[in-house]
This record gives sequence, structure tokens and C-alpha cells, in this order.
Amino acid sequence: MHIIREPRVTVLARQEFVYPEHIQWESDSDVAGEVVAEFAGRLCYLSFGEDAGLEGGHKSIPGRTTNEAYLGNILQVKHGSVLEHAVWTVLIEGVSRSLTHELIRHRAGFGFSQLSQRYVDESNIAFVQPPEIADGSRAYEIWSEGCEQTLECYRNLLAELTDQVGDTGSPTMRKKRARQAARAILPNCAETKIVVTGNARAWRHFMESRGSGGADMEIRRLAGTVLRTMQAEARHIFSDMHLVPSPDGIDTIDTQHSKV
Repeated sequence: MHIIREPRVTVLARQEFVYPEHIQWESDSDVAGEVVAEFAGRLCYLSFGEDAGLEGGHKSIPGRTTNEAYLGNILQVKHGSVLEHAVWTVLIEGVSRSLTHELIRHRAGFGFSQLSQRYVDESNIAFVQPPEIADGSRAYEIWSEGCEQTLECYRNLLAELTDQVGDTGSPTMRKKRARQAARAILPNCAETKIVVTGNARAWRHFMESRGSGGADMEIRRLAGTVLRTMQAEARHIFSDMHLVPSPDGIDTIDTQHSKV
């Protein structure tokens, strides 16, 4: 039986910014997500001049405004709509079905494509160990024993249902009929994989809300992994968010610019 203790987040896709030929402006950032957010903000006030500061009542920055300074001001004044133009797609693995039930509630700004237990044979499925359950503890013994029993039940049930379905219908439908019934025995800690596309504003909201001390520990751990990934992708958009050690061992996330 395979047990997973940490999530994995892999960036699958990021944007490419194409400079419009009729607008003489260039950002000092080479990160497309940062550039498109800056461009969108500047378009609101047509502030593309070399010496243009932040117009429209925002704080003016003398001389040429760097991307970092521009987006820092965007975060400060909470002009979050321009961050919706920056988009990343990631593959999330090593998380439980329980976690993704919470993750997919974040509808605004996100798209999801998740592994199908109805189509995929889960006879060799892994289980995600809840952070609250410590290795070597009595709780771990109870939990791991339950996972082993569940996996054995799934395999036996799948075999029985496969025989029950027989030759009725197409091969694909026969597999679905057996697996869709057998999956009912699998626990919430069954490992799953999901592709998530989200804009920067949506990612910030996810990390801020799920990185709080009151969030479920597993999804809080994922929020921390996502934060480290996003800061490596676009520091100017996410650098104000920080991991803070927590007594329970799973970092929380703090930001000076809440609810951008």
C-alpha cells in the first residue's frame, strides 16, 4: 500500500505576452503574467509614457516605474481586477479526494479537470496521510489498517462487479459500470490528481483563505506549496504573501494586502 505525505505542484502552462506594435512601451519584467497585469493597469489610464507614474489618483512614482513598483502599488490600492489577466495552469498530485472537494468550491477564476474514479482502475491507489495522524501512533495504526481493508474490499468488489456486468455493452461501458460502483467503498483520503487553471487574483484568494490557521491542515499544506510555486513564477505579484510557522507544524499564510 502506497502512502503519500506531501503534495506535488507542477506548472504545466504559463502565458506569453505579445507587445502591440502600435504602443511604444516595454516593461522591465520578463514574466508574462507580471507584464500583462502591468499593461492592463496602464491601459486603464493610458499611462504608457516613459516618465508616466501611476495616474488616475494613484500614488505617483517619479521617473520610470518598474514592474515591481507598479504591481506593488496595485496590491496596495487593491486594484485586483488587473491581476485576473495573469494565468497559470498547474498539475496537483498527492492530495486527497477530501481536499479536492474543498478545492473545487473556488469557482471564480478557476478551471478544473480531475482524475475520474469511474474510468480509472484504482486497484493500486495511494492514500494521503492526514497531517493530524503521526507516524508510529495508535491513530496511524488504525488509519492504515482501515486503508488496507478498504483497498482489499475495492479489489474484491471490482472483481465481483466485473463478473456481474459480463459482456453487456461496450468494453468501455462495462469497465465504467464496474468501477463506478466499486469506487463507493474508497475513503476520502484516496489520492487523486487534478489540473487547475487559475488567474493570479484567484490564486491569491485561494492561498489567503486556505492558508489561514482555521483551514483544514491538508489544504493549508497545499496552499503553502502553491505559494512557493507562484512566488517562483511571479515574485512581483505574490511576494507580499509569507509563510508563517504554526504550532501544528503546517505553515499559515499571511499577507499585508488582504483581499486584493
